[in-house]
This record gives sequence, C-alpha cells and structure tokens, in this order.
Amino acid sequence: MDTIILQSVITCPECGHKKEEIMPIDACQYYYECENCKIVLKSKKRDCCVYCSYGTVPCPPVQKAKKIH
Repeated sequence: MDTIILQSVITCPECGHKKEEIMPIDACQYYYECENCKIVLKSKKRDCCVYCSYGTVPCPPVQKAKKIH
C-alpha cells in the first residue's frame, strides 16, 4: 500500500519564511497565514490549495489522485 505524506514545508513567497506543517488528510487548505510576515497566502490559479502552490509536497487528495492513475 502506498503511503500518503502528511508533512510539507511551506515557503512564503513574500519573506521566504519556511515552516513544516501537517496537512489535512481529506481536504484542501485554500488559505495560509505566514507566521513571520502575516501575509495570507492563497493557492495559485491552477493549484487546488496552498500546499500544492507553496509546499514541498502536494496535498493528500492530489497524492491519492496521482496514485490512482
């Protein structure tokens, strides 16, 4: 069975701050506030969530979808 990765490091495009976060298993996260500069990140136009836009690992729903294909 394939393992879904739940940890992703989000990098703020404004200030470069990095933080490891645990992603929700069954949902996409559309907004994320950088704890350093307080900017609210929103997913990029073609991404489903902030983890797919700014994280080192795509969100669990995207990981699951890629394993099906």
